[in-house]
Amino acid sequence: MSKGKSPGKAVALIAGPTASGKSDLAVELALALGERGQPAVVINADSAQVYRDLRILSARPSEEDMRGVEHRLFGEWDGAEPCSAADWAARAKREIEDAHLARVLPILVGGTGLYIRTLLDGIAPVPPIDPEVREAVRALPVEEAFAALQSEDPERAAALNRGDTTRIARALEVVRSTGKPLVHWQQQRVGGVGSAIDLHPLVLLPPREALYARCDARFERMFESGAIGEVEALLARKLSPALPVMRAIGVPEIAGWLRDEWSKDEALTRGRQATRNYAKRQYTWFRRQPPQDWLRNESESCNVYADFETLFRFFGLT
Repeated sequence: MSKGKSPGKAVALIAGPTASGKSDLAVELALALGERGQPAVVINADSAQVYRDLRILSARPSEEDMRGVEHRLFGEWDGAEPCSAADWAARAKREIEDAHLARVLPILVGGTGLYIRTLLDGIAPVPPIDPEVREAVRALPVEEAFAALQSEDPERAAALNRGDTTRIARALEVVRSTGKPLVHWQQQRVGGVGSAIDLHPLVLLPPREALYARCDARFERMFESGAIGEVEALLARKLSPALPVMRAIGVPEIAGWLRDEWSKDEALTRGRQATRNYAKRQYTWFRRQPPQDWLRNESESCNVYADFETLFRFFGLT
């Protein structure tokens, strides 16, 4: 243990789009702290890496990648069991508490903004949705559901894309079942840990063209190093196509090829494009949504000592 402070309530966070280098940086940070006597543990905050079925397609760190650093909440959920943001946040909260009790620094790493926001800000205490309301809403074509939402919750409708089936249905079922719009419940978030921890966040936002090139290269590596087998195994389980694991990037694209719906080259093209599209959405979210005082690194390289200067100073390790 270092001669500086105990981890206490300190939590490091490395966030950003896919292929931005978060996982490697988290390990580098943990090793740098460990060399100075402060142990650390990496805690997953990525919605695909929670599933054990997606080792390759989620780019889950291998034992070699981990370099002896303990990693938690990676591959913890079976694909048949959806992991919601609330599910993950409850587990992450316990992992953070356990780490602090052991005088170990938790390093959160991931690109799922909803997971991170739920952990820090809490969840909206929406009452259980009436099953009949949910069934009726989910049966509506998205055009009808959006039109209904424009009438019943115009504020939420204005914030959504007309084709966003999932969010439109959720907003409509909430207002119909509870009598109040979703924003009413979101303003009463409960259970967040943000005010109870000393957060040291870093958002990685490398140049877009470099990021997209990394996305392309990584999907191609996945395709040639076992991703096909992962999708074959998922299809053999005959899981519901609505499950998050079946909608993960790469699964529908490779599954279409395996079903002879398109060629192998088309699967590669679709997979690369889906990865870039996802990275673009994440990039936009992490540029705009986190608090402006969160440090953002927009270069192609990182330096743990510079990017986490306040954290090292906190522990008296500078």
